Amino acid sequence: MTDVTMCSSSAPTPEEEKLMIRDVAMTAEAQTKEGDTFYLITQRWWQNWLEYVNQNHTNSTNDGSSSEPHDSVGSCALKRPSSIDNSDLIYETSSEDSTMGVELHDTLVEGTDYILLPQDVWNQLYSWYGGGPTLARKVINSGLSQTELAVEVYPLRLQLHLMPKGDHSAIRISKKETIGELHRKACEFFDLSPEQVCIWDYFSHRKHALMNDMDKTLDDANIQMDQDILVEVVDNITGGCMSSVQENGSAENGTSVLVEPSKSSFSIAGGFSASKGLSRNGNSESSQFQSLISSVRELDKPYGISGVSTRGSSGGLTGLLNLGNTCFMNSAIQCLVHTPEFARYFQEDYHQEINFQNPLGMVGELALAFGDLLRKLWAPGRTPVAPRPFKTKLARFAPQFSGYNQHDSQEFLAFLLDGLHEDLNRVKHRPYIKSRDADGRPDEEVADEYWASHIARNDSIIVDVCQGQYKSTLVCPVCNKISVTFDPFMYLSLPLQSTTTRSMTVTVFSCDGSALPVACTVTVPKQGRCRDLIQALNSACFLKQNEKLLLAEIRSHLIHRFLEDPLISLSSIKDDDHLAAYKIPKFVKNTKFLQLIHRREERETGNAQKTTGWKPYGTPLVSPISCDDIITRGDIQSMVHTLLSPMLRTENLGHPDIADANTSSAASDPPRAISSTEACTDFVVAGSDQKDGGSTAVVSTKLPLQLVDENNACIDLSVGEEKSVKLSSSSISILLFIDWSQKLLENYDTHYLENLPEVFKYVPATKKSRTEPLSLYTCLEAFLREEPLVPEDMWYCPQCKERRQASKKLDLWRLPEVLVIHLKRFSYSRSMKHKLETFINFPIHDFDLTNYVANKNNSRRQLYELYALTNHYGGMGSGHYTAHIKLLDENRWYNFDDSHISPINEEDVKSAAAYVLFYRRVKTDDASVSNGAQSSAGHNNFTSEK
Repeated sequence: MTDVTMCSSSAPTPEEEKLMIRDVAMTAEAQTKEGDTFYLITQRWWQNWLEYVNQNHTNSTNDGSSSEPHDSVGSCALKRPSSIDNSDLIYETSSEDSTMGVELHDTLVEGTDYILLPQDVWNQLYSWYGGGPTLARKVINSGLSQTELAVEVYPLRLQLHLMPKGDHSAIRISKKETIGELHRKACEFFDLSPEQVCIWDYFSHRKHALMNDMDKTLDDANIQMDQDILVEVVDNITGGCMSSVQENGSAENGTSVLVEPSKSSFSIAGGFSASKGLSRNGNSESSQFQSLISSVRELDKPYGISGVSTRGSSGGLTGLLNLGNTCFMNSAIQCLVHTPEFARYFQEDYHQEINFQNPLGMVGELALAFGDLLRKLWAPGRTPVAPRPFKTKLARFAPQFSGYNQHDSQEFLAFLLDGLHEDLNRVKHRPYIKSRDADGRPDEEVADEYWASHIARNDSIIVDVCQGQYKSTLVCPVCNKISVTFDPFMYLSLPLQSTTTRSMTVTVFSCDGSALPVACTVTVPKQGRCRDLIQALNSACFLKQNEKLLLAEIRSHLIHRFLEDPLISLSSIKDDDHLAAYKIPKFVKNTKFLQLIHRREERETGNAQKTTGWKPYGTPLVSPISCDDIITRGDIQSMVHTLLSPMLRTENLGHPDIADANTSSAASDPPRAISSTEACTDFVVAGSDQKDGGSTAVVSTKLPLQLVDENNACIDLSVGEEKSVKLSSSSISILLFIDWSQKLLENYDTHYLENLPEVFKYVPATKKSRTEPLSLYTCLEAFLREEPLVPEDMWYCPQCKERRQASKKLDLWRLPEVLVIHLKRFSYSRSMKHKLETFINFPIHDFDLTNYVANKNNSRRQLYELYALTNHYGGMGSGHYTAHIKLLDENRWYNFDDSHISPINEEDVKSAAAYVLFYRRVKTDDASVSNGAQSSAGHNNFTSEK
């Protein structure tokens, strides 16, 4: 380090220094261009110099007014600063003689750790004070159009690997240098002749691409910070590059590739720190020399030339290592980290807002862990970050995310946002506020009252940025009581179904033995009720006037419930449920239902001789039974024979398989309840006679039936057929078991009772359906459509004083600064999980929600622009998450795939993998919307509605 001692006699006065620097700065700012040199100087020394040159302005001015005294100025004048000392910006082991030169600390932040000075300004200060070391950096063109000026504070750091010798070293080189210059430097370092060397893009220690276009820049070749470069010695015999390297890093010709194993899958680590638009303190007007020119007191502001941003080595393009199925976490974190409001907040001093006393929070630990991770991701010059400390804190407070299993990215995001809110809640003592119903008051008044109550208890950066407000309207189906509330929301979860109808499959059984079961598929309203399903089935299976259908849900080969209430919502029936409909007589009173439950012996795996007992299987059959007459065991035997007759194996009986069309076999006679007088004492069943078309009696053996009586005891019905049976009076259903032995199964074909079809069989989207994209607006409209509450979430009507299945209508009332939209691709039920691969056509620009906001007093146009989204590829449990993120200061999209980051085109952002969308409000020039008309305002700047 060079240290120059200045003679006090030749040193200018503070006022002279200030004026000279001002004049030099004006010239430098006006003439800044690509290739100019800027110099780093420590913020600490610069601040001392500012105080020194400003000390004359702490006294009274000529007009008699008094300026604000400087905190550090006492009765004596401040001493002249010592020589420039940039040692705190560099590593202690740095040396100008090393291959890397003087190395800056990786985590320096402009305006906090250092400022940038034009060459003439640096030269002037250096001539007065001396010191060092000199840290010069070049101005380059950047941005999407390559017309924006930026200072490349962190040139590319590349890892050179020499093959086959195995030497390796790191070098610094500007991303604007050509491949030819990199080739020259590599040859110079390893003392090789240029004709002997080929260089390869060696991403992840694999030969990615041969770099043979010597005029192409490293930026154009997509070479990024800390990337590996393979320096391959040319085969002297063939004169060409050696054979390609296999995935394990070994050469195909057997030559050992002695390279150091990569510590991580290196990502793109280049990027611009936003000294102009996203500085650490959130001040977008960061030009220190503009401050010098305008007023002396504003010399304290961070410095930067207008139109020139700092080129950091990461600038938001730092990846996250996958610790083992943590892509769900990485993708969501990157989206939050690249939300500008959060980036500014967590890079400032947010610790004063941590709520350590909040019993709903995590004692501030989650916020501290996230803030630390965010700073690492925005710090320049870093390789991919391993988020282990954050995951450790996450697992402590959310055990469901512990371990290394795959999880839902949206569920993690919801927990993280809620946890950060509680840790950063500015309200230390939450007041109790009782909510009031609207009771006919204007919506605007009620909404503001609810929002004020919410803010009185919840006030954080998360609320400021992400929370909006619903209008929720409930209507009682009995008394028509209307209840209006206004509730906060953090994100919108939108359904992907594009239609208002739903296909449902139900298996229809005849109770009189006239037909085999038939599967009927019908179309019903998606938000309909059981009466809609029964009406559709009536038409599909040609129900007669004196018949009706008894609908039942089947689970584990038993009847789980009868769906007798016509107002039951169809939304309570899941796609993987199994439904059966039984034809029964319509006008029979005092009737119970006999449930015939099938059982068979199950044998131990690997031991065909040993059984584990009788287990239910197949689908129960139902038959009405009259309670007015005396029922004997023989009556029930006859009844069961009738039920099973279609499945009887005889030469004269042939039946088609279960149909899959929307029709069924017509019954010859309507089913009716069987009384004792109609019992067939010979236990016969009717079969078709091919000779004369009449009926013939087929003698059948007694069936092994066991009836469950009112004391839950089993009665053997295979003996004492004349004995009467006392039916339970406490239940509408009578349980009857039939045990199917292997011998009995030889007489009956019971496969018709097995494999009951699901209500809806999920199949992946066809190519045709993918060509007809579903609009995000359509999903939003389906979300806002009125629908009945599910039975598990019924509403207590204050007027009826009972719980009712009310209809619910949601409206958007207040929209947040950042709107998070969750596309509900995953469908969960008791036994199945489905993923919808539906392509959603979501807007990237001009997402206009003006007409969807119920608050018409807000005349501002509600425009949003997409800046980030998470993607999910693959199936349930084994899929992979990535993120597409737009760097706003570069106006360029990138794909974040754990530790690997790569630029993508905007047209590639949309895909069927999109899962969670992040929109940011757009500031419009025309803030008014009259008569619902949409203005053509621009959307280049963002603003807050709060």
